[in-house]
Amino acid sequence: MGTVLEVTNYSLSFDTPEGEVQAVRNTGFSLEEGEILAIVGESGCGKSVLCKSLLKLLPKNAAVKSGQITLCGEDITTYSDRRMRALRGKEIAMVFQDPMTTLNPTIPVGKQITEAILRHEKVSKKAAREQALELLRLMGIDHPEERFGMQPHLLSGGMRQRCVLAAALASHPKVLVADEPTTALDVTVQAKILDLILSVCKKNGIAVLFVSHDLSVVARIADRVAVMYAGKIVEIGTAEEIFYDPRHPYTWGLLGAQPALAVETGKLHSIPGIPPSLLNPPDYDLFAERNEYAMAIDYEEMPPLLQVTSTHFAATWLLHLQAPHIEPPAFLNRRP
Repeated sequence: MGTVLEVTNYSLSFDTPEGEVQAVRNTGFSLEEGEILAIVGESGCGKSVLCKSLLKLLPKNAAVKSGQITLCGEDITTYSDRRMRALRGKEIAMVFQDPMTTLNPTIPVGKQITEAILRHEKVSKKAAREQALELLRLMGIDHPEERFGMQPHLLSGGMRQRCVLAAALASHPKVLVADEPTTALDVTVQAKILDLILSVCKKNGIAVLFVSHDLSVVARIADRVAVMYAGKIVEIGTAEEIFYDPRHPYTWGLLGAQPALAVETGKLHSIPGIPPSLLNPPDYDLFAERNEYAMAIDYEEMPPLLQVTSTHFAATWLLHLQAPHIEPPAFLNRRP
């Protein structure tokens, strides 16, 4: 398998009346063909901003400060919106949380999928319509000929999200960015959509960048997991490493805050404090104020990503050779 997406030392800021907000800070990761990489973290940690920046879907007050984005071997960091329009849908596509903000409420869903096909492929309207119907069938939509002519408000939330996914996959992209695509759905429909994304993308070798705050969803679908905090990836590894051998105290906190764990232990754990402001953040570890295991060096220097295994890295001074040995919280040993 080859690398289809690579982000290196990437930093992104927003110019606001209060000052410069450093939303993404020196972040990097890679994504392999057919791989599902999940990005998790609290609201406001930079997950969605990072994903939207890959497709250059950001407001005018956003500015890339450093780094590089390589898509299918091509550096797209400084691409204009015109050049990006040729790539969106063809090389990289995105599925958002709420399908009603993606679909045009006045146009039948079948026509919207057909337009996505015609935008990037040189086929007749008749052939595009047949492809759109086939995509609806692939998405598990019954009576596709009937649904084809329906406007979005006539469909259920799950049906609408299936249509959005069909439109995103219409031109066979190499990378699919899914920004919390199941959050607005009930549990039963959520599971079906996750299974659909997993089966379709694995079968077609599509790499997926999956954003979620729900760790149970991530455990179901991800090959690798990146934990993001205050605009930086603070831990990354295989799903098994993150869930069963986490090394960053923030990851411990996220795992401990799972409702399923609270049901078993009778106590819902939480991370004390609130995320820091990203207006002129200091150069030390921004999780130090919320970290009960913080050492003096956490208030002096930013920890680099330190290696645990060949696939597992965490930005915590607890991994330093001179750091004291700290056992993870006991409740992590009882998580489902």
